[in-house]
Amino acid sequence: MDDSLIEQSVQRLFAEEVDKAVRDRAEDGALDERLWRLTVHSGFTMALASEAAGGVGESWSAVVPILHGIGYWQVPLPLAETMVGALLLSMAGVPVPDGPIALIEQGQGNDLRAAGSGSAPRLTGAATHVAWARHAHTVVVSLSDGRLALFDLRDTGSIVCSEQLDAARLPSDTLRFNDAPCIAQAALAQPLAQPVWALGALARSVMMVGALESALEQSARFANERVQFGKPIGRNQALQQQLALMAGDCAAARMAALAATADAPSTTQPDAPAAAFSIAVAKVRCGEAATRATGIAHQVHGAIGFTREHSLHFATRRLWAWREQFGSDAHWAEQLGRLAITGGSRAFWPALTQRRFGAASMR
Repeated sequence: MDDSLIEQSVQRLFAEEVDKAVRDRAEDGALDERLWRLTVHSGFTMALASEAAGGVGESWSAVVPILHGIGYWQVPLPLAETMVGALLLSMAGVPVPDGPIALIEQGQGNDLRAAGSGSAPRLTGAATHVAWARHAHTVVVSLSDGRLALFDLRDTGSIVCSEQLDAARLPSDTLRFNDAPCIAQAALAQPLAQPVWALGALARSVMMVGALESALEQSARFANERVQFGKPIGRNQALQQQLALMAGDCAAARMAALAATADAPSTTQPDAPAAAFSIAVAKVRCGEAATRATGIAHQVHGAIGFTREHSLHFATRRLWAWREQFGSDAHWAEQLGRLAITGGSRAFWPALTQRRFGAASMR
């Protein structure tokens, strides 16, 4: 699929189909089945999956418009999770199931225990903050031994979903596994120690860039339209400075995210030695930008930006939620700092320019 065609398809679909009513319904607990079918028919859910698995086999750089669009238009669907899950399953040679896919990394925010080896490991324990779990048909679990396991979430006898919400009022559920059998499993050969955690962080980073740019555009527009004391508030130098700082954060976050997508593993680029480092940098930079930019956006808008009727909160609340998911900026900064210290002063510059820092073991 041509990259420009992907961007055009994303803009046409999301601009026409995603509005405040769609976002409100999602926050009330409903999954927009029609919008989901449109994304499936557009090929978005299988964009990263290999052609052999029925996907498109695109690189992460090529699918940036999809992930960016999720953030920019605040699309309330488990699309990013399904894209990552389909990619990992296709890389492991496991058939990609129909329907939305949820993601779990064993050992990150959960006490999951896998028993048994061979073709059917069984899972016991609880996983918290699983995005969109209540609407997903299956969940991909990256096990600590390097295997990828697929579980059927419709098996309510051994998997129970407790519904919860994140800061954006979107599903962030707890899944409890009671000796749940997997329906498929395979070893996953790729460069990331924790692939669900890392690729989830990458997807969130690109989504955050989209939401940041949406918040920036809304803020600049409001500053030019809102008139006080006979002139637009955007003519005040102090406010211009804040918007300039916000724009700088957005640009830096975008470049970090684009660099990470270029380094990320895909079906066409399975060997990606710089991926873990670049993903960590992107999540740090996007998380820091989200913290500063949301504050500026709400200061520019004043009281109206906090109202339910205004659209700003759809972007800012997602930024607050996404900066914490798949590791906060503090989490990933700690990983980078620990690896830099371990490498020592002589190894620092070569590791920095090669984007490595022993990143294969980054967790």
